[in-house]
Formats: sequence, C-alpha cells, structure tokens
Amino acid sequence: MSRKSLDLVPTVFLVLAPVVAWAAWLGWDQHQDVHADGSVSGPYEAWQVVGLVLTLLVPVCWAASRGRATAAVLGTTAGLTVAAGYDWSDDASGLYLVGAALVAVAALLSTLAVCAVVSAVRGRPRPGA
Repeated sequence: MSRKSLDLVPTVFLVLAPVVAWAAWLGWDQHQDVHADGSVSGPYEAWQVVGLVLTLLVPVCWAASRGRATAAVLGTTAGLTVAAGYDWSDDASGLYLVGAALVAVAALLSTLAVCAVVSAVRGRPRPGA
C-alpha cells in the first residue's frame, strides 16, 4: 500500500465514525414519546445525544492530537450531516433539510472548538521536559 493510500485511511475513518455512531446512538430510535399530559417529545433522549457526542470526542481528539484537525473537522461534519439527512429524509415537510443544516453548523463549530483546544494543549511543552 502506498503512503498516499495510508494517509487516506484516517480520513475515511473520520467520515465513517460519525455515521456508525449516529446509527448506534440515534438511528434505532424513530418514535416520538407521548406523555400522559398529551405532550410529545423525542424521538431522541438526552442520554442518546450525550452518548453520541462523547463517542465522537474520541476520534476527533485522536485526529487533532496527530495534526489531522482538518480531517477531523471536515470528516465529522460530513459524516454527521449525511447521517442526519438520511435518518430524517422521510419527513414529507422537507424541514429535515433545515435540521441537517443545523447539525452541519453545530458539528463544524464544535469540532473546530475541540480541535483548537487539543491543538493548543498539544503545542504546550510537557512538564519536566
């Protein structure tokens, strides 16, 4: 395998990880919850979204700590946007596009912030070194 092919592996992983994580945490829950007072919530519970975020912190921090912040930001954003768009595409109103766009913006901003923090910490000299 060539060096260029090996460089592509982490990028592909950073696109696929959010899709797999979305399916694991959110993809199986498709029904809204109707409460006793008639109000409706869901389909996702807060713990599912927190689980998704914490799961995605691992590959994003890993990539950022190895100087692949651009791949982490773009890959995670693309993966989450595709997963959300696909999961919500059965919405006949078309508003799923707005939701997917909001996921894209949130993913972009949050992964940028995480990568900036990881890169800043990584750039500091280690104590005792």
